[in-house]
Amino acid sequence: MSKYAAAGVKLDTAEEAKRRIAELVRSTRTPLARGQVGGFGGMVRVPDGYQKPVLVMSTDGVGTKVLVAAAAGIHDTVGEDLVNHSVNDILVHGATPLAFLDYIATGHLVPEIAAQIVAGVARGCKAHDMTLAGGETAQLPDLYQPGHYDLAGSIVGVVEEDKALHGDRVKPGDQLIGYASTGLHTNGYTLARKIIFEWMKLRIDDPFPETDHTVGQVLLAVHRSYAAALRPVLGEVHALAHITGGGIPGNLVRVLPAGADAIVDAGSWPWPPLFRVLMRAGQVSRDEMRRVFNLGVGMIAVVARDDVETTIRAAERVQVPAWVIGEIRPGSKGGAAVRFEER
Repeated sequence: MSKYAAAGVKLDTAEEAKRRIAELVRSTRTPLARGQVGGFGGMVRVPDGYQKPVLVMSTDGVGTKVLVAAAAGIHDTVGEDLVNHSVNDILVHGATPLAFLDYIATGHLVPEIAAQIVAGVARGCKAHDMTLAGGETAQLPDLYQPGHYDLAGSIVGVVEEDKALHGDRVKPGDQLIGYASTGLHTNGYTLARKIIFEWMKLRIDDPFPETDHTVGQVLLAVHRSYAAALRPVLGEVHALAHITGGGIPGNLVRVLPAGADAIVDAGSWPWPPLFRVLMRAGQVSRDEMRRVFNLGVGMIAVVARDDVETTIRAAERVQVPAWVIGEIRPGSKGGAAVRFEER
């Protein structure tokens, strides 16, 4: 046994994982892809037709959702989560995805698990006509417990400079359109896991209350991409907010200009059973629920009143429920705020 293997890093295992991953990477290459698979960096060409192309970049992870994946023995869905989350993050600026990079860190690399994760990443990339340009797998036995891993990724997209969304078009009278989430998406898992596994004493294969699904199925529901629902109406949208960590108040405020307040009608959409169960079983206050979870709304579009019907219809065409959940009103000159109104 080599000294490196004795220290906990098996190079042969890493090579086997890289071989499996390389095939998945090749399957995502689009006509914009350049360079060779396995190089030190990934290459992708900016599409033709842009006058002033601006690259939009974002990096994120899936948090402790990977612990649920490990408990369930299902590892491909978190890979797809990672891509969809990242696509949404650049979609809020109006960008089209071009390339993706993933990063898997673990104590001892298991080729089958790494391949499952990247299979989900590749599936997400192909769904968005995006090249998986490369990535990294790291064996860090002194850092990660056996069976644990972390997953992160970076995305690059492109948008015409004068079509990029910044929130500066938002004005009083605009309407808030909420798009349905598919569950927790990739945020709030630390609290959700504590409530479900420690306080409710549920196991991964147990039925989840008020649903027809198991705990694992509810918690591993894939983070929805809103690209198909929003792409047809991006020219009319004034702003977009991806509802991730911080919930509606922590994310919607990021796209509001000074002097504009977002008033959210708290009763304008149905809470999925998952969130009702978490609130009741965890004795979580409504205010904390709003700051930790998306509560069934994964994206919010700010649009002119005349564009509401067109915007909702575009979402419904791709089976994404959407609702008018509030409006923009004049606020204080020095800042912006998100407020909830109870019916």
